[in-house]
Amino acid sequence: MSKKIKDTDYLAVSARVRALETQLLTAEQYEQLISAKTYDEEVKLLQSFGYGELEPKHPEALDADLTAVRAEAIEELGGSIPNAGDLDVFKIKYDYHNVKALLKAEAMDVSPGEMLADLGRVSVEEMFLAHKERDGSNLPGHIDEAAREGYDILAATRDPQLSDVAVDKWYFRDLLETAESTGSDFLVGYVRLHIDAANLRTLVRTLRMGKNADFLRGVLFDGGAVASEELLRVSAGGGSGLVELYAPTRLCEAAEAGAKTLGGGLLTEFEKLCDDALGAYLGEAKLIPFGEEPVLAYLAALETEYMNLRIILMGRMAGVPADVIRSRLRAGYM
Repeated sequence: MSKKIKDTDYLAVSARVRALETQLLTAEQYEQLISAKTYDEEVKLLQSFGYGELEPKHPEALDADLTAVRAEAIEELGGSIPNAGDLDVFKIKYDYHNVKALLKAEAMDVSPGEMLADLGRVSVEEMFLAHKERDGSNLPGHIDEAAREGYDILAATRDPQLSDVAVDKWYFRDLLETAESTGSDFLVGYVRLHIDAANLRTLVRTLRMGKNADFLRGVLFDGGAVASEELLRVSAGGGSGLVELYAPTRLCEAAEAGAKTLGGGLLTEFEKLCDDALGAYLGEAKLIPFGEEPVLAYLAALETEYMNLRIILMGRMAGVPADVIRSRLRAGYM
């Protein structure tokens, strides 16, 4: 029988994380980036904040640079974390992202190239070989099942959205099973909230599209705290009861924003509030001195930081006004 991991096993890595937290970008630093007069000035500021020698030749190159920084941070922590499953929860999404990228590239008869992210449990080379040979039986989790089902749907329907939904269902199943295997209630709670947020997004989008409850049934994800039957009830009522359903949950503000968009309008604020609910959940880790919670919260904070940097830098290149960029930034847990 394997030794049960205790919170005290995280003493050393928790101390390391508390030091690394001080290097996360602050609100003031984000503001400096947004207020920079030129894109080159933004990149220079980012380098001064510790992001090294970035090569901003084009968006894909910059995205690869940011990805490399994230990979280094995870690798640095990897050898110190007692439970590998903690890290896997933050790697899994890249495995399934790569599955979708390979399927779409094949359907379009193009190279997946920079669509692939080498940040998952499975290397890009292994993933590409498994896709080429149509055999992912040696891959972890449900990657093989996801790839097979996604491929079959894409071949039959030529609809990449339906294929993505099928892959994502396997992703959330893998994610929840991995979280449960760690024995961490905190991590399981994070994943369930993640699933609830995904289902809320799906509910709002299907309502805006005028899709019925039968359609929604096929695109909901299992494992959340909010029952699918309740979501289907709201869908059948044309959105009636949406706010009330989420009122006692962490997604109450997001649901209110989503309800306001049912008649039309942008989803930007709604999407932001869904992500911010996850940040607020992780904020509770600040009160815990050591254990898996501070480590997991830090890893999630890194994800938020990279998301915000992409919003800022890509927004600048696209000519998005500073006030709009500022409004789209996700809240961290610091």
